[in-house]
Amino acid sequence: MSTQKPNRPQHRSNQTQGARKPLSSKTSGGAAKSSAVKHSAREAALDVLIRVEENQSYSNLLLNQVLQKHALERADAGLATELVYGTIGRKNTIDFFLERFVSKGLAKLEPWVRCLLRLSFYQLHYLDRIPDHAVVSEAVNIAKRRGHQGISGMVNGVLRAIIRSKDELTLPAALGDVKRIALGHSHPEWLVRRWIRQLGPELTEQICAANNEPPHVSIRANARHRSRLELLEQLQGSGLSAEASELAPAGILVQGAGNMALSPGFLQGDFSIQDESSMLVAEALEPHPGMMVLDCCAAPGGKTAHIAEKMDDSGKIWACDLHEHKQKLIADQAERLGLSSIQTLVMDAAKLDEHFAAESFDRILLDAPCSGLGVIRRKPDLKWAKQEAEIEAISELQYAILSRVHRLLKPGGVLVYSTCTIEHAENAGMVERFLAEHRDFELAPLPAEAFASIDPAAAAAGMVQILPQQYHSDGFFIARLRKRA
Repeated sequence: MSTQKPNRPQHRSNQTQGARKPLSSKTSGGAAKSSAVKHSAREAALDVLIRVEENQSYSNLLLNQVLQKHALERADAGLATELVYGTIGRKNTIDFFLERFVSKGLAKLEPWVRCLLRLSFYQLHYLDRIPDHAVVSEAVNIAKRRGHQGISGMVNGVLRAIIRSKDELTLPAALGDVKRIALGHSHPEWLVRRWIRQLGPELTEQICAANNEPPHVSIRANARHRSRLELLEQLQGSGLSAEASELAPAGILVQGAGNMALSPGFLQGDFSIQDESSMLVAEALEPHPGMMVLDCCAAPGGKTAHIAEKMDDSGKIWACDLHEHKQKLIADQAERLGLSSIQTLVMDAAKLDEHFAAESFDRILLDAPCSGLGVIRRKPDLKWAKQEAEIEAISELQYAILSRVHRLLKPGGVLVYSTCTIEHAENAGMVERFLAEHRDFELAPLPAEAFASIDPAAAAAGMVQILPQQYHSDGFFIARLRKRA
């Protein structure tokens, strides 16, 4: 690792809804002492980091809630966002270096102190634009408010020692591929080892590096309101930096616009916020007006709404999800976009064949539950929370759903299987297993125009794997299956 601190673009997306748990007015680590103090970007970031550390809360959901609660200015909100994602994303590398400066070891520190040191180290080591003295001063003040003089003195001493030793903060030279990539790009060793077996060390390192880069903010134009070109011209005319996506036909990339979910265009249904890779799923399904469509695992409803828009809201889409509280997310999407063709249903996807008649749908989308290893860039805490044993379990769940919902497809109909992971067992391996046991299905070419920017051979074969570093979008897998007539 170079001792030079990499510059990082400041356009992380924090446009999420809700959180796993409501944020209380007090967090752990002495936050009650600072409740009367106006939160700075670092205080807000620290609140999120503590909750992620102690309660395994989702960082992307919790961050949005914290930013709304403290009403930070756009610049401060951007800094808080960068600090949260950067600190979590680089956690094992940060801990590797911090251990040498904490005499009793990081594990023995209170969680809030450990998070404060990580947050401060991230700024000192990875960000050029924040002066060292400002990082130390803010950290010491936070430690005084949340703890006592002994803790603030320890924090001051550790950070000043780090500043004095900056030139020594390099990784050992004689590391094998697994440890070198895991420490250099902050990923768990089991995951790096697994990806090296599947993809090789060079591709694995590219993926891990890409996972530490801020994601694009991308929106999907609602064609029922205006074309992508019309929306693009409107955004640019209002002074926003916007450009057409090269990957997704309905996509637009926006920079420096803040939370797009608060803009008038979003509220009136002109667009939805969605990753570019995810936008390709409805394109693969290729629905037509008047069709009967089943979306098996639909929440929060972004792909469902895209399908309805492509059908010009004509026909019927059953949007199903296992969790009752997620039904409202789908319904809210449909209401905001003015879509009446979407019907919601709370049901286990593996039991949908007990509810609907066989061969009753023209199109089926199974955006399957998955390990999520393609969206680490947006959810960096995921790589630390996930365990390797979970991949086999989730693969069996995927197959259990796929092996039953296919019965609901009409002969000649199309089933699209998609995930937001890059794991072979959940993707190509899953499709190959299904086809080997269901001879009445075959792979069908993906729509050439919509997948023009993807490898033509893969698109023609009916299966594409998008890796995070290829288009700076989420890692995604899409397969198009046709039931033989």
